[in-house]
Amino acid sequence: MKIGTIDVKISLISLGVFVVFTILLIVASFISPSVRSNLLWLIPCLFMLLVIPLVLNYMSRRQYADLIPEYEQQAKTVRVKMINENMIGKIVRINGVVERVHFQFLNRPSYSVADRSGEISVKMFTSPDEDVKVNDIVEVLGQVIRRYIVTGEPVINCVSIRKNSAQPSTDD
Repeated sequence: MKIGTIDVKISLISLGVFVVFTILLIVASFISPSVRSNLLWLIPCLFMLLVIPLVLNYMSRRQYADLIPEYEQQAKTVRVKMINENMIGKIVRINGVVERVHFQFLNRPSYSVADRSGEISVKMFTSPDEDVKVNDIVEVLGQVIRRYIVTGEPVINCVSIRKNSAQPSTDD
């Protein structure tokens, strides 16, 4: 679904919850007449199980879309092995190959992106514009953060991940 320029996506988990509760409501309304009398407020509640995740996804995708021009302007292109504790808070751009993808079904994907110098975890807290899969060559734009807020190794909080036809850097 598209709202303005933002392509809104609902997670499979949210759809699953909606389907389960819809089935439960249908079954309960056949079994108990008291449920039928409460349909006036149960159906809007069921509807909200779809609307709330859509609205949250729209808001986060819109915020990320607003950040992209600023990040593109400030980003420094680096290789993975250059990312360390001293770069926490810096805005970076890396080019590499996606080696693993996790949590796409939650609309909160986590990628493992590697170039010839190393590998780094790239976290995205909303669904990306493009469907990125393993072995795709990508350009990642984001900020270096710690994995667990105050501790852990540096990872990239991704604002944009785009497929790129160019080969990743071959410099060591």
